[in-house]
Amino acid sequence: MSIEVRVPTLGESVSEATVATWFKKPGDAVKADEMLCELETDKVTVEVPAPATGTLAEIVAAEGTTVGVNALLAQISESGAAPAPAKPQKGAEAPQAEEGKMAGKNVDVMVPTLGESVTEATVSTWFKKVGDTVAVDEMLCELETDKVSVEVPSPVAGRLAEIVAAEGATVDAKARLAVIAEGAAGAAPAPTAEPAAAAPAPATKGKDVEDAPSAKKAMAEAGLSADQVTGSGKDGRIMKDDVAKAAAGAAQAAPAVASATPAPAAAPRAPVPAEDAAREERVKMTRLRATIARRLKDAQNTAAMLTTYNEVDMSAVMDIRNTYKGDFEKKHGVKMGFMAFFVKACCHALKEVPEVNAEIDGGDVVYKNFVHMGVAVGTPTGLVVPVVRDADQMSFAAIEKKIGELGLRARDGKLSMAEMQGGSFTISNGGVYGSLMSSPILNPPQSGILGMHKIQDRPVVVAGQIVIRPMMYLALSYDHRIVDGKGAVTFLVRVKEALEDPRRLLMDL
Repeated sequence: MSIEVRVPTLGESVSEATVATWFKKPGDAVKADEMLCELETDKVTVEVPAPATGTLAEIVAAEGTTVGVNALLAQISESGAAPAPAKPQKGAEAPQAEEGKMAGKNVDVMVPTLGESVTEATVSTWFKKVGDTVAVDEMLCELETDKVSVEVPSPVAGRLAEIVAAEGATVDAKARLAVIAEGAAGAAPAPTAEPAAAAPAPATKGKDVEDAPSAKKAMAEAGLSADQVTGSGKDGRIMKDDVAKAAAGAAQAAPAVASATPAPAAAPRAPVPAEDAAREERVKMTRLRATIARRLKDAQNTAAMLTTYNEVDMSAVMDIRNTYKGDFEKKHGVKMGFMAFFVKACCHALKEVPEVNAEIDGGDVVYKNFVHMGVAVGTPTGLVVPVVRDADQMSFAAIEKKIGELGLRARDGKLSMAEMQGGSFTISNGGVYGSLMSSPILNPPQSGILGMHKIQDRPVVVAGQIVIRPMMYLALSYDHRIVDGKGAVTFLVRVKEALEDPRRLLMDL
């Protein structure tokens, strides 16, 4: 039976890759999950594993070939032997231990559904170690995505036989995390991956053997040289996993004080005096923070972003709030804030200027006949944007309740993926932190975001008289590719009018 080897999912916005290196040649025997080749994209290096055990019958895409997603790379002639779930690399295991491992069937622990547009996650914490017994639905590990943390439960009861993705590893949406020997709770613990990995002791690498490009990059980042890493690839070729293992071993062996010394191959920066370096703290950027940075920069690079400003007299909204807040809370069980007024005002304005509620998809403009309002919320780990769905159909009380619920879940880190997807427009309130004016950055693929700011008493002219009024600056950042200046200004004026005279919302004016 012939098995096709195809280009895996390369990630959002990545449509093609180049075949950098083949680790096998036609006729070579391959094992399931053994690395066949390495692809290079404009962002990352991707290693392609064998989907089955057999013989590499044909290489369709040679080294240097540019291939698209799901393109055919090679053909494998599947062997007749039943695939053994236990990894052959762990040759140090005694046969008795292997039999114990197979006491029940082996069950793979896979990455759970991460949600729309989320293609990968980072393994942040393992709650169990190899050899531990686990119960059904007991938490095994925690994954961190660019939006939320996801806990992975055990699908069966048994013993954790193998951890495939260690802490810190980046896994895609269909990756295998671990193997559980079902019903093998009484079996002897399997040896850890470290001694097993050291067992093969490959022969000295030949001078003409080129290390994997991803491994070279990883060595540079970790400050390791090639002679500090034991290669497990063909002819001693150093792979990316080999660098990770060597870096982990070096971290365990290094004395505690060594952590204050900068790594030799750290990212270039200006020289730091020793007395200052001793007082610095280097913390790895979280996946959430790194993704926020990437997405915001992508928004600047992709959209023709422009910001227009206005100011609004908050007197009318504050008068209504002061008059009815007691009755409102008594009846609806939630405090009356300012956000519901802004959500309502934006929904009203979006009906008149629908392009602010639209998005660009390739060569098309997608207009939304609904308003899924994103409300930016600051959390200890970064900014998240939960979505109030169909906000244009909700009452003031329903909006306040939903925003309060989502804000609490965001601060507790309990938002689900579904609660942060599908937004069509966003409101960001920097005023709660004291911001007087700012230019918010778009939340792709949305075409508009409204920035609220601090309410401050300022002198303004009303009917020819200078009076003191509670004023707020408003900022609308928009994608000029789809929203014209006239539309953006009209939107902001309609929001201003609705807030300064909320009766316009009742009259749909």
